[in-house]
Amino acid sequence: MRQDEIDILKQQLAEEKAARISAETELSEVKKRLDNTENGLKVGCESIVDAYLIMDLSGNILKMNESARNILDFNGDGIGYNLMSMVNPEDLEKVKISFKQLLNEGIITNFELKIKTPLQQYKIVQINGNILYENGSPVAAQGIIREITKSKEAEEKLRESEDRLATVILNLDKGILLEDENRSIIVTNNKFCEFFKIPLQPEELVGVDCRNAAEEAKYLFKEPEAFVNRINTIINHREVVTAEELEMVDGRVFERDYVPVFRNGELKGHLWTYKDFTVRRQYRETLDQERLKYRNVITKMNLGLVEVDLKDHIIVANENFLRMSGYSAEELIGSDAKNLFRFDQEFFEEKRGNRDQGLTDSYEIKMITKRGEERDWLVSVAPNFDSNGNMIGTIGIHLDITHVKSLEREKVDLLGALERSNNELQEYAHIVSHDLKSPLRSINALVSWIKDDNKGKLDAPTIQNLGLIETTLERMEQLISDVLAYSSVGFYENEKEPVNVQEVVQDLIEILFIPEHITVYILKPLPVVFGHKTKIQQLFQNLISNAIKFIDKEKGFIYISFEELDEAYQFSVQDNGMGIDKKFHEKIFKVFHALKKSHDSTGIGLSIVQKIVELHHGKIWLESKPNKGTTFFFTLKKGTNGTA
Repeated sequence: MRQDEIDILKQQLAEEKAARISAETELSEVKKRLDNTENGLKVGCESIVDAYLIMDLSGNILKMNESARNILDFNGDGIGYNLMSMVNPEDLEKVKISFKQLLNEGIITNFELKIKTPLQQYKIVQINGNILYENGSPVAAQGIIREITKSKEAEEKLRESEDRLATVILNLDKGILLEDENRSIIVTNNKFCEFFKIPLQPEELVGVDCRNAAEEAKYLFKEPEAFVNRINTIINHREVVTAEELEMVDGRVFERDYVPVFRNGELKGHLWTYKDFTVRRQYRETLDQERLKYRNVITKMNLGLVEVDLKDHIIVANENFLRMSGYSAEELIGSDAKNLFRFDQEFFEEKRGNRDQGLTDSYEIKMITKRGEERDWLVSVAPNFDSNGNMIGTIGIHLDITHVKSLEREKVDLLGALERSNNELQEYAHIVSHDLKSPLRSINALVSWIKDDNKGKLDAPTIQNLGLIETTLERMEQLISDVLAYSSVGFYENEKEPVNVQEVVQDLIEILFIPEHITVYILKPLPVVFGHKTKIQQLFQNLISNAIKFIDKEKGFIYISFEELDEAYQFSVQDNGMGIDKKFHEKIFKVFHALKKSHDSTGIGLSIVQKIVELHHGKIWLESKPNKGTTFFFTLKKGTNGTA
């Protein structure tokens, strides 16, 4: 460091030392003067209970008692400590203004300040002070200090709580009105102003006399005078009122509550709350209407309704149940259901177990009425719960199915008789077929013998007539066979099995007589269906044979294919034969109806086809144009695994 800098530093230190000595001297002089003043002599600093201190006009502490040292966190006497160092920088201007006030007026009261003590703790203090004079000149200031940190914190929390409460009240979905004991408004909120169409803000209503306000607002209500009188009655009685309904002229409905406000047994105000009840009232009325409607339905419906509790005691029974059972309401209500109706106990316990698990159930029971009649009932039961989800019993719906059960028994008897009749008819058809074919074969043998015995003796017309007889005999035998086949379709329906249609059709192509100019094509491998193999074989045989029979082209073809549907296969058998006019599409499926008479056509083949398709729960139809050909479509169920 240079010499000149050292000299400057020494000079500054000397000046600071001189200033400090001067300040200490001045402080000592002020202290002496204070000690000699009348006030200083009379006031014993340490004898004051409150925190007390004296400072010079620069803020340096001259005296303070133990209470002040505790508040300001001083371990020693603190003499000479400058109080301004405890002030936050942002509060300095505020302190200067207050100090000027103190100098000008000679006193300051309830001055609050946040300070930072030597121990770095923040505290809030309240100061009451005055100026000390000597010979008319201010020489120092004295004051009482109170720490209000906790009270200020409590006050702040209270203010925050009040702000939150005010915000909540202001934005409540209820209209709030708090009056004092003289019925002047203390607090109200936005919803109150909205409900009663008051064109003011809630804070603008504070202090308004509610008696006049009620008179002005009474015409908003359906019964104006009753509205005002009721308010006066409530206030005079000073009792809590809840859920009181008020109807407005515009159709709105309010629910009003009232609570008198007491403190130490003395009335201090009135708290009113208003809630818009319009939607709930409408909902309640609608609910009441629905409840009445369903009560009438339950009462009048053609089903017996019974409600029982957890101990199986009957609580409710509608009119139809009373008619069904033969008992009166007095006899049923409160009685034990299982004993009254003589249920099978083991069966009843099983069903009760289901109910206790919260399960719904349906079953048939034998019921003995009061008159001793045995009836069949269909019962559907479900657990009954209260609004909290607790099971409180069972609700049962009862339908008298005695007549239906009687019809079912008759149906079973009729089906048995029909099955026996069908079996007898089937047996009869075989017998008749055999008995009819025997004479035909005998006639055919006799014709053959006549021809053989008279060989060379018969003229041409006679031989031709004998040939016609043989042809007619063949047609009659074929007709008898077709009638037997038609009558057999539909029997043994329970013998269905998976049938590989590809194998069936290939076998038919091998054994059927197919002329050389006709070709049968299987366009893609045919699938497996579920049905009667013999009948499905008969189905395809008749359709292929029918197509062969009516192909009139030099080169004929038959296409066999299918398409897969959701639950069935749609087959098609297409030919390029003579075709069928649309007006005959329905007729060809009728028995003995052949569009073209031929020696080998009996008119039963397509009827058999239709009957086989229907036996397999399918349908058959055709598309055809004359001279263009015909396509027969029909559906058959898939195999048991639904695959080809």
